This record gives sequence, structure tokens and C-alpha cells, in this order.
Amino acid sequence: MSKKEILKGENVHLSFGGVNALTDITFTVYDGEIFSIIGPNGAGKSSMFNVISGFYKPQRGRILFKGEDITKISPDQIAYKGMSRTFQNLELFKGMTVLENIMLGRHVHIKNNILADIFWFGKARNTEVEHRKVAENIIDFLEIENYRKKPVGMLPYGVQKRVELGRALALGGDIVLLDEPMAGMNLEEAEDMARFIIDINNEWKKTVVLIEHDMGVVMDLSNRLMVLNFGEKITEGTPEEVQKHPQVIEAYLGGEETVFLGR
Repeated sequence: MSKKEILKGENVHLSFGGVNALTDITFTVYDGEIFSIIGPNGAGKSSMFNVISGFYKPQRGRILFKGEDITKISPDQIAYKGMSRTFQNLELFKGMTVLENIMLGRHVHIKNNILADIFWFGKARNTEVEHRKVAENIIDFLEIENYRKKPVGMLPYGVQKRVELGRALALGGDIVLLDEPMAGMNLEEAEDMARFIIDINNEWKKTVVLIEHDMGVVMDLSNRLMVLNFGEKITEGTPEEVQKHPQVIEAYLGGEETVFLGR
């Protein structure tokens, strides 16, 4: 049985002021897998994420999501089609509670008229109850029940990272892009996040596209990977294939293959 493509990049080229950030990048993500984008600092990983999610528009090439060309549409339209993401730098509303931040992830699903919203009756009330149940389920899943009514800005960094993941999950949809979800975490926090990512993939049936610097985590979690260096694609394949690729080894530690051994 052939694999179903959910996300595809075709000859994506992105430049800023004559400097190439991405050069003719082609890749395929299959439905139901964990796909990681790796590479040294400045390789073009975040630029690739921003192209996929619509924040950057490439000069050439295109992005296909579930077979539809999404290259020229806005980030909010892409989100509505079922793609959510987190950010390398936290993009939370620090004065709002955990529950309120996660509820914001449901915004694309709320279509009440303004009078119903103002007076909170009928469909508006039922809609909020429905979306609140989704948010509460996510809070339970991420084990942050004790923080649900606390302002996000008062919480430890590792908990804030979970809240941002929760907001991405609240959008629903088919695929979630995680931009360095374990950055800045201690070992215990990173192991918890890895467990959540596995559960999101296995239990929530979501395709995950991941940027992460921890090679032990990447090799353990990923079904397949794409490696970038200086905006160019080196290779794409399984962890076993990638870690033996000579250009990948050279790009990381000048020939030291042990960089890819597990933690």
C-alpha cells in the first residue's frame, strides 16, 4: 500500500536581498509520520517552516498541502485548512491564563454573529462550551491542570512551551509544525515533551513536522528527516540513512559520525 502525501515542497527558492535562504528545496511528508528538518545554525530550517506556514512567500517553487497549492495564501487561511504551528520564540499572551491562551487556538472554528457574542446566548453559549471542552481536554493531556487559571507570564519556561503546544493542538487539523519545541528545556522537561510528541502522533493521529537541535531526540522520534545546510538540501531519508550520509556527518562535526548516536 502506497503512502499518502500530506505535505510537499517543490523546488522552493527563497532569497532576501540577493542572499539565498533556500535553494530549490524539494521534499515530501507522508500522512501520519514524524518528519524532522535538521541542519546546523543558519541552514534554512526556520525559513522553510515560514514558507510552509505562509509567513514567507518563495520567489520560485510551491508548497502543496493535501494536494492543494497553498504557496500564495495567507497564514490564517492555511491554519483554517488544518495546519498549525509553534514558534521558536514563545508567542503567547503573557497576561492571559493558560486556558485563555489555548482557547485562542480555536478561533478559526468560531463563527458566531456579533450580537450572539455580545449577549452570549443561544449558539454563542453552546459554541463556547464546546470549544472549552476541547481546551480542557488538551490541558489534561499536557498535564498542566494545576496552571489552567494562572497567567502564562508567571509560569516556568517549560510549562509555557507546553501551553504553546496546546494552542497549536487546539486548532485541530491534520498536521502540526513544531519549531524547536525542546529548546531551553532541562532533560526532564525535554523527555516529557518528546513523550507528548509521540502521543500526538500515535494517539491524536497527527502528522508532525519538527525542527530540533537535539540529535538524540531527532533520531529517536523521527520516521524520516530532511537535512539542510546553507539553504540547500543535503539528503532526505530514514534516521539510519541520514546518519550515515557523508555530507551530513561533515556538516555537523567535520566527519565525526558519533554526533548522531543516541543520548
